[in-house]
Amino acid sequence: MPFREILNRLLEPGERVLWEASLARNARDIRRGADIVREGDRPLSFYVVLEGWAQKYRQLPDGRRQIVGIFLPGQICGLDLFTVARHDHSLAALRHASVAEVGRAELCDLLQRCPNLSQIFCWSELVAAAIQREWMASVGQRTAIERVAHLMCEIFVRQGGERASGACDFMLTQRHIGEATGLTQVHVNRMVRELRRRCGAELGRQQLRVPSFADLAAIASFDANYLHLGEADRIADLAYPLFDARPEFVAAAPLVGREGILRLVGDGL
Repeated sequence: MPFREILNRLLEPGERVLWEASLARNARDIRRGADIVREGDRPLSFYVVLEGWAQKYRQLPDGRRQIVGIFLPGQICGLDLFTVARHDHSLAALRHASVAEVGRAELCDLLQRCPNLSQIFCWSELVAAAIQREWMASVGQRTAIERVAHLMCEIFVRQGGERASGACDFMLTQRHIGEATGLTQVHVNRMVRELRRRCGAELGRQQLRVPSFADLAAIASFDANYLHLGEADRIADLAYPLFDARPEFVAAAPLVGREGILRLVGDGL
């Protein structure tokens, strides 16, 4: 289930109108490769990808870069506004993108008027953490061809794929794939050619074509459970006690996800 379908499922119609109006009002274009936020900056806004793709990355002093997250249209790019004093990563457009940048005051108002947004935020962060664990397992345990195949499978499924055959958008270059999987660009090129030979998966013109998803998934040992795409309601409900237990939310009401977030925003964290 693509992320926009999660929004449709969890937001009431009136909330959906307010949410989309806020995103449209705060949209701005980002050129290819440009940073949206930079490591060390103070979080002042909340970001949602409207068009194009974005990457979250860490860069070492010598320029080496590790991509630690890929964000597709409709997705929230993290909740640093609520949790940290400084960004510990950078966020950039993979290709030309449109991104909504919602400031603190407006987001506080949205949370008051759209209580179900707290579920969206909670679900988004839980799934982001699950994806991070899977990427860590890939870098630590999967072979080079398994890593590349697994990333292809994930991108395919996150866009509503997992069909017997078909295609999806794929904005990553081979350099991006290497930075996401811990491989050199030369090694990625070899793996892409080998996947084309073994299962017909092919990259070209910002598209991934997958004649047999089952064959690609078998190479990657891919299991989509970590994406939790059919569990948005349950995950959001189960997450509220996690917020209840935190000191910042002592004495909060039952819908502590929303109220707790509002308190953090008000405190300027």
